[in-house]
Amino acid sequence: MKLICIPALTNNYIWLLYNDKKQCIIIDPGDHKPVLQILKKLNFTLIGIFLTHHHHDHVHGVHNLTKHYQIPVYGPKETKNKGSNNIVIEGDTITILDIKLKTISLPGHTSGHVGFYSYPWLFCGDTIFSAGCGKIFEGTTKQMYTSLQKIKQLNKNTLLCSAHEYTLSNINFAISITPYNKQLVSYKKYIEEMRKKNKPTLPSKLKHELKINLFLQCHDITLKKSLGFSVQCPELKIFTELRKRRDNY
Repeated sequence: MKLICIPALTNNYIWLLYNDKKQCIIIDPGDHKPVLQILKKLNFTLIGIFLTHHHHDHVHGVHNLTKHYQIPVYGPKETKNKGSNNIVIEGDTITILDIKLKTISLPGHTSGHVGFYSYPWLFCGDTIFSAGCGKIFEGTTKQMYTSLQKIKQLNKNTLLCSAHEYTLSNINFAISITPYNKQLVSYKKYIEEMRKKNKPTLPSKLKHELKINLFLQCHDITLKKSLGFSVQCPELKIFTELRKRRDNY
């Protein structure tokens, strides 16, 4: 099984997973055109679509793709009117491409957001990004915090297949909060080189994110002090403050 990252729209990534039979699935097709182009170029057969949430830049390509392919479209209830014909909930497992994709409820960015997990890949939509996390539109801060805690419990070699190229701006924000973090400064140089070559900075390994993603470090005493809070301050309060500052950055 191999993974392809398809750039789309302004900064979206559509993920394509394929097997040696040239069958494939795609995740969050915000645009049908680049998907159809790569299917034609590589002579792939599309056998399924997966949606993490209902936002336009993740679902807009579904209608045109299902004109060409009569296939199942899996997604949470909130995607029912966006093209999903198979509604999934927490714990549902879909067997496709000879792998099992487990549905994980990840509310926060939207109220019904889900992820799809088949080790080593977590297709996490807009829940977590490299060095950052998604904005909270419909869900609550507590929901997003809880969703990130779920992700933290996965195998540390899990590859986080996020849906946007936000890495550099996330790093710049993180450095503004923790300028003492040498790993972040080093990571920024690497990411800048990647982007100069127009290469995606994703997927990112969970074990790497645990070291550089502030939203996964709300327990950290030094971070708490950097934000002006006491050592005893609850993690959720730290997370809430970080998200507020990121929104205003």
